[in-house]
Amino acid sequence: MFKFVLFCSLLVAATAVSRFGGAKPAKSSFGGQSSFRAAASSDDANAQVTNFATDVRSDGFQYAYDTTNAIHAAASGDANGEIRGDFAWVSPEGEQVVLQYVADENGYQPSGAILPTPPPIPEAILRSLEYIRTHPSQEESPRSFGQQPSRSFSQKSSNSFRKRF
Repeated sequence: MFKFVLFCSLLVAATAVSRFGGAKPAKSSFGGQSSFRAAASSDDANAQVTNFATDVRSDGFQYAYDTTNAIHAAASGDANGEIRGDFAWVSPEGEQVVLQYVADENGYQPSGAILPTPPPIPEAILRSLEYIRTHPSQEESPRSFGQQPSRSFSQKSSNSFRKRF
């Protein structure tokens, strides 16, 4: 995973250098917030990289870039495969969207206001669940969960069945 991310980072860096004539000096520190424009450019196809920095070492990597159409991305990773980063852009509605993430042995864990959240459980449903928990049905009371029901056939017929097969 680390080698894949490292390869992708180098590919992005090489593409940016060849396309834009070289990297510009970094103005922001990694993990810090950079300034964003209030709205995205109407012509994203002509966006330019305004800030680009990368540092690839044997024990990890860091990169960050900003563009003229208010896109920002930054990430850092270590030799253990843990990667922390963030990216941001301006939505078509003019709102800034920011997403932070951690990728480690527990998988990809994004966080941000744009991610969906489940709606709250209605009060009536909560009351119903509490009632069910405190008042088990009569059918559930005599036996515990997972207990086998009693058999209606005789043990004798069961033994004769086993003898034949």
